[in-house]
Amino acid sequence: MKKSIFITFILSLMMLPQLEAAYLLIPMDESGQKNHLKAYGITYWVLDKGVEAWWLLNYKGGSFAFKHNPIFEKECKTRGVSYKILPDVQFNNILASIESQEVNEAAMKLEVAPKIAVYTPEFGRGGKKIQPWDDAVTLVLTYAEIPYETVYDTEAMSDLLPKYDWLHLHHEDFTGQYGRFYRAFNSQPWYRENVRNMEALARSLGFEKVSELKLNVVEKFREYVIGGGFMFAMCSATDTYDIALAAAGIDICAQMYDGDPADPNAQAKLDFSRTFAFKDFELSRNPLEYEFSSIDHTRGRRVAPQQDYFSLFDFSAKWDPVPTMLTQNHTRTVKGFMGQTTAFKKQLIKSDVLILGENKPANEARYIHGTQGKGFWTFYGGHDPEDYQHRVNDPETDLNLHPNSPGYRLILNNVLFPAAKKKKRKT
Repeated sequence: MKKSIFITFILSLMMLPQLEAAYLLIPMDESGQKNHLKAYGITYWVLDKGVEAWWLLNYKGGSFAFKHNPIFEKECKTRGVSYKILPDVQFNNILASIESQEVNEAAMKLEVAPKIAVYTPEFGRGGKKIQPWDDAVTLVLTYAEIPYETVYDTEAMSDLLPKYDWLHLHHEDFTGQYGRFYRAFNSQPWYRENVRNMEALARSLGFEKVSELKLNVVEKFREYVIGGGFMFAMCSATDTYDIALAAAGIDICAQMYDGDPADPNAQAKLDFSRTFAFKDFELSRNPLEYEFSSIDHTRGRRVAPQQDYFSLFDFSAKWDPVPTMLTQNHTRTVKGFMGQTTAFKKQLIKSDVLILGENKPANEARYIHGTQGKGFWTFYGGHDPEDYQHRVNDPETDLNLHPNSPGYRLILNNVLFPAAKKKKRKT
């Protein structure tokens, strides 16, 4: 009897019309999405489950889409991410409209969740913060629920970087001058502990000076990018990276940083051919100044906080998909924010570097991108997109208060970029 009922049930299911396939669309425009930042996390999570996704460039703010699954839909509800369920035919119509040469849109296939590393000075990896400030990238990765691993100098020198697709550089000073915090903080316990730890780490890796260690780490990053990696840096990790490359083999550290005087002819010996982004910059020769070089536009910057915005460039989605991906947003105007390195003087940027965002009246670039060998890099000025002037010992930003932050979206565009592949056109 039970077997008969089961067979009847199966036959009745077979007689039902086939359910139409569907897609789950995550709109990313201003009015259509409740939580832009967590939407990136959902997309990463889907990729991590082995399911391909679409990144619809310039369509509703750079929307995401993937095959509908009740589990995916439930996760969107759990994380508070807005979504729409579209029949297969309707989604294919959207793809067809995106392919039209009349619109500046493109469909990118996201295939594999990138493996992410954050270069951060947390000795012992026990969660103990050695330095009393926060990193916007780790904040937004945690908020978006995107997994990452931490690395530092030991891992870099052990040639472990190639196992990662995406590398973020913490707000580091790669010149070996401890962020030039000496005048303001050299008596603080955190500063002294950081110096002790860094000197011990340098010795353990076979270097006499921290500056020598940092140069070798920077060279490892350079090899990583040339080999095909994607490197993203913010704040002081941007300009000090290039300064370290240009000053290879030159002592630019004053005595309080490395125990002996800097080379008085250091400026004339800089090699700008080795840098990624900047040229013709001048080193800050005052070791007590909270500045590394003329690259940063913080000094003498006359921009009122209430008027501090930068604009994102519009690129051709079909012909320039990389910069288009990196500038996806629900607004083209992004609120500015300060940092030890706030912005880049445009006249010191190399001609082959792509400016993604600029404050034109101030003649400064805020967001730049380039290639090196087989890889890519992006530099983003400023410290925290939702804390205008984040100071030492300030509390970390609560992203629950900023789920739609345009400035933080730019970071997450970079995170997903390594997963993208241009959709093949039908022949």
